[in-house]
Amino acid sequence: MPISNEFTSIFSKNWEINFTQCNPNGFLKYTELCNLIQLTAAAHSEMGGISFSDMQEFNQAWVLSRMRVEITELPKWKDVIKINTWIYSIENSRSVRAIEVQLNEKKIIGCETFWVVFNTKIRRPEELKLPISHFELFPESKATEIGFSKITISDSLDKINEKEVVISDLDIVNHVNNVKYLEWCLDYINPEIILNQQIDSFEMNFLKELSLKDLVQINTRISSNKIQFTVTKENFTNFALDINLK
Repeated sequence: MPISNEFTSIFSKNWEINFTQCNPNGFLKYTELCNLIQLTAAAHSEMGGISFSDMQEFNQAWVLSRMRVEITELPKWKDVIKINTWIYSIENSRSVRAIEVQLNEKKIIGCETFWVVFNTKIRRPEELKLPISHFELFPESKATEIGFSKITISDSLDKINEKEVVISDLDIVNHVNNVKYLEWCLDYINPEIILNQQIDSFEMNFLKELSLKDLVQINTRISSNKIQFTVTKENFTNFALDINLK
């Protein structure tokens, strides 16, 4: 699609939280939060002419590599939130994007994301083949107190489950969707941590894609204020997650 006449380098979109997106306590699921973050980023990309459809003309797609989310509070059922997004940097095959969630004009969540241009045929990163000069960059306007990082993986994680990748785990890029990794891991933490909103922040590294029928192992290590998960295949770490507790 061509660049929208309504395109702006800082993009905002309102979302009303519906009951299917909520935990039993009525507050937004962490997985659904990540879905809304990605949908907002996708809407901005579409207005700017670098959407999935635009990029598929060159067999390209944006894939998420790293993500950090800092949470002051979660919205609940029927709340209308405003999600703002802007780009810190974009060059060659990489882009860093900020996302901020507001409720009643108050910031409640900040997020920093790292995206890579991925060739969906050869399954490798490559340079973006679409124009981006119309995007104004805001490298000093930070959405999080701490930026995303490379997670240091503990050498003492315990195996908690094995899983085969099924069709419902896959997305339009034909690999396991990044929110699915988070969902797999959150199913193995104490439910009270989620229901009592004890998660202060979490960070995810997506290291290597997984495909249909891949056999994986889910591993974890729990300490007083931190929970770490990994998803591994044949002793290689495909995904790492750090959850920091309040």
